[in-house]
Amino acid sequence: MKTPFDTSIIINKARFHAYHGVMPQEQTVGNDYEVSIQIGYDFTHAMQTDDLSHTISYADVYQTISQEMQTPSKLIEHLAGRICKKLFDTYPNITKIDLNIIKKNPPMGADCEGAGVRVIMTNEQKTML
Repeated sequence: MKTPFDTSIIINKARFHAYHGVMPQEQTVGNDYEVSIQIGYDFTHAMQTDDLSHTISYADVYQTISQEMQTPSKLIEHLAGRICKKLFDTYPNITKIDLNIIKKNPPMGADCEGAGVRVIMTNEQKTML
């Protein structure tokens, strides 16, 4: 049964220091990152029961993201794919993920607040990972 609500779990601009990148300095010194995620998930039952077991704990989502951030990748595109795959595998009832990963000081000679990637993926698309 489809819920009448469009419900999401959100983490906004979680900060990490990690070692992703193609450049040698990124792999040794690291960089600061901001990760935001919106997870489509029907937590209607939790709205009625006030019971954590009827939803996804955003603390657990944060831990999953944190673990993946600690594993270096050359490309943040690859990192984004790993995060999405892990979340879909862990929580099969997730309907959609909207993930943003921003590298705060990219070594590209630009005066900007950051550069990054955004992935919007549905549960049906997870097999592409």
